[in-house]
Amino acid sequence: MRVMGVDPGLTRCGVGAVEGRPGAPLSLVAVGVVRTGADEELGARLVGIEAGIEQWLDEVRPDAVAVERVFSQNNVRTVMGTAQAAGIAVLCAARRGLPVALHTPSEVKAAITGSGTADKKQIGAMVTRLLRLKEMPRPADAADALALAICHVWRGGAQHRLAQALATAGRTATTGRTGTTGRTATTGRTATTGRSGAAGRTGDGREKDVAP
Repeated sequence: MRVMGVDPGLTRCGVGAVEGRPGAPLSLVAVGVVRTGADEELGARLVGIEAGIEQWLDEVRPDAVAVERVFSQNNVRTVMGTAQAAGIAVLCAARRGLPVALHTPSEVKAAITGSGTADKKQIGAMVTRLLRLKEMPRPADAADALALAICHVWRGGAQHRLAQALATAGRTATTGRTGTTGRTATTGRTATTGRSGAAGRTGDGREKDVAP
């Protein structure tokens, strides 16, 4: 399973892809950042982020995309920009029909380090160890993107298999019901019980005279 993680941001949008499956070693596919200038207009920055993510999707060809779920922070201006960049990432993936998952920062931290309050240095160190890298990915946005991808491989992969199993079971049950309850064909009694014609009765229930 190949997953591309996106740590959204307007100035630096971290992007990283890993490949693997739960219980097996993970491997690095690519890591980097999509940058836009702080002096650019918002529209131009969002266009730049879209172009960058589209290029990453073309090169990486992931099976799924994991994006950090944005939550309220003290700096409203910062969280607005982060949310806008996250929306661009979700849009790019959805437009290609790719599954998109949103993971909270605490969820990612707990999955990678075992603690939901780990700092960026701890996350970077664990990402380096898990992917058997010679040095920690930089900047921190890039390491965070890889952490998102790893988190989804471990957690999202299992959830995806469970969803597939439930969907298959649901289809099997539905098929079984339609096959055993097709009684309309065997109970077509309207054709054999057309008694109004055989029992030539008038509207008041009396038998009418029938010519011999």
